[in-house]
Amino acid sequence: MNKIVIFITLPGALLLSDCQTEHKQNPMPSEMYPKAVALQPPVAAKKQKELTIHGDTRIDNYYWLNDRTNEEVINHLTAENTYRDEVMSHLKDYQDKLFEELKGRIKQTDMSVPYLDNGYHYITKHEEGKEYPIYIRTKNAAQAQEEVLLDVNVLAADHEYFQIGDLAVSPSNDILAYSEDTLSRRIYTLRFKDINTGKLYPESIQNTDGYGVWGNDNETVFYLTKDAQTLRPDKIWRHKLGTDQSQDVMIWHEADDTFYPFIFKSKSKKYLIQGSSQTLSTEFRILEADNPNGEFRMFQPRERDLEYSIEHMDDNWYVKTNLNAKNFRLLKCPETKTTKEQWVEVIPHREDVLLEDMELFSDYIVLSERINGIRNLRIMHQDGAEHYVDFGEDAYVAYATTNLEFNTDILRIAYQSMTTPSTVYDYNMQSREKKLLKQTEVLGGFNPANYVSERIYATARDGAKVPVSIVYHKDTPIDATSPCLLYAYGSYGASMDPSFSHTRLSLLDRGFVWAIAHIRGGEEMGRHWYEDGKLLKKKNTFNDFIDCGQYLIENKYSAPDNLFAMGGSAGGLLMGAVVNMKPELWKGVIAAVPFVDVITTMLDENIPLTTGEYDEWGNPNDKTSYDYMLSYSPYDNVEAKDYPAMMVTTGLHDSQVQYWEPAKWVAKLREMKTDKNPLVMYCNMETGHGGASGRFERLRETAMEWAFLIDLAGKRESELKG
Repeated sequence: MNKIVIFITLPGALLLSDCQTEHKQNPMPSEMYPKAVALQPPVAAKKQKELTIHGDTRIDNYYWLNDRTNEEVINHLTAENTYRDEVMSHLKDYQDKLFEELKGRIKQTDMSVPYLDNGYHYITKHEEGKEYPIYIRTKNAAQAQEEVLLDVNVLAADHEYFQIGDLAVSPSNDILAYSEDTLSRRIYTLRFKDINTGKLYPESIQNTDGYGVWGNDNETVFYLTKDAQTLRPDKIWRHKLGTDQSQDVMIWHEADDTFYPFIFKSKSKKYLIQGSSQTLSTEFRILEADNPNGEFRMFQPRERDLEYSIEHMDDNWYVKTNLNAKNFRLLKCPETKTTKEQWVEVIPHREDVLLEDMELFSDYIVLSERINGIRNLRIMHQDGAEHYVDFGEDAYVAYATTNLEFNTDILRIAYQSMTTPSTVYDYNMQSREKKLLKQTEVLGGFNPANYVSERIYATARDGAKVPVSIVYHKDTPIDATSPCLLYAYGSYGASMDPSFSHTRLSLLDRGFVWAIAHIRGGEEMGRHWYEDGKLLKKKNTFNDFIDCGQYLIENKYSAPDNLFAMGGSAGGLLMGAVVNMKPELWKGVIAAVPFVDVITTMLDENIPLTTGEYDEWGNPNDKTSYDYMLSYSPYDNVEAKDYPAMMVTTGLHDSQVQYWEPAKWVAKLREMKTDKNPLVMYCNMETGHGGASGRFERLRETAMEWAFLIDLAGKRESELKG
């Protein structure tokens, strides 16, 4: 069940201090983790490093941790893992119980809904007890005869970590290009397999971004390689099947290290599209896929602050762009006249609607439009009729999923909400009828009627109305006594949609309230929402999160001494900032793969993702940006004061946020903090940014995190609710 609630903060509204007498005081974290007090945590050696710029010198005593080849570093990370095991040893059996509970909700033998592409139906299967998917196809929807394209369980058998990047079948349907990563650094090897014989081609292509794009001749494949140091994709190559990688031809080198190149094929299959993008600018070149040895030609040259994306249909290109349109608009142009002077408006700009995406069909255009934070699907017929798809809920996630056929009335839609598991529909755009194809089965007695979801609007300190999506069990009291976990991201314009999570049920069934704060830095409320949470306005992100937390307490969604916070990657930066700014607000925090050493990272152009993100965070080589970033950088602002209980996670091979950022942060927190609350770090020594690769193995990490939170909340003995 779902409802919209808007709270208005009135004079004399319940203050944080007023709430603290309304329920029995919960135990302190140090009382629940006695070993965190009794045991000596790992102490990283202090090796002073001076970092000077703009006349300002920072002393970094833990800079030396940034060398994964150093035995002393590995020993320290191992010691952190051992310490965590000891501190949480009283939870070992409980973690195992949670793992089995999480695993028990998964239908182990299952398959995806088939999608049609070039005469074949493609399916992903999972089998009982197996960690990895099996990719198959059939010639007809009845699945009379399955062809196994890849059994990833076989490929992963000899690897601690294994991840498939992408699969691409040749236009002739005979050859599979696929990529694999065995280190978790997102560096993929591209391989080719004869589908008819099952034999691999002799060549393999190293150091790719994971994607291969076929020309229409069935023997030419385009791919990208990465810079060895920064891991930024920077070169596009043309490969001829059956030849060695050394003979491949480089067709594009993106010399501007703030741009990321890419390549794909249009839905019409007529064009190869080569692009380069950065935070504020995009550029495309095009080439007929029937002529893969030809020269790509410019679509529209890059310009500062001009963003656009393109798709081809019939004799026209459709262009989604921010040209004179902060929230984007839709235009089109002829195939042969593509510069912006030729663009003609199809959908105008709207101040209150963010145009996010488009899907083209022979008789329809489907637009993804974000309105009041929720993504809506707008169907436009060529005869001028239009409508929005009605899902019957107020807060949900819906998007056009795999739609590879042009000449159809059927739109494949993926749908879910905080109380509705992932669901796939075929939607008839003419009759407006939805056909349910599959809803992910959640085992263990899940009943969506047992859960309530709400969408409220919290008032930030500057008056901004911040949406908050909330879900809880129907029996959970909303009376200022329940534990609440507040989650957010708040960067890159990434919108955190109110989606379903089967792992979340283990918290909800123990009386937790789960809340997603749609803070600035995301794009939920339009492009301005993103721009108000980046660069020199980044602190709005942190303020919004803190204000949402206080709002939840004031409106009785949480106990004032039982509010938790969680975020990962850039959301981990958020965690680092808010524990510095308002440490007393949080009982416990999980910071997953956190980006916390902002200044040092953004000054190091050899670290992956640095130069391409100056327009997100700022360039600290500029003093104004440096001073502002320094004022919130979590690592630089650790102080001698009490901090909440914290769990920090990372992966040794993380290519997005290097492991040493959380490792340094934890070391400095241990040195400076004045409390006795548990501070533990988990470093997966085999993986990177995404954690474990197997579908069950990653649940062990979730079980560890949930056990930490449940124990702190005093809910370990709670009965599971039906």
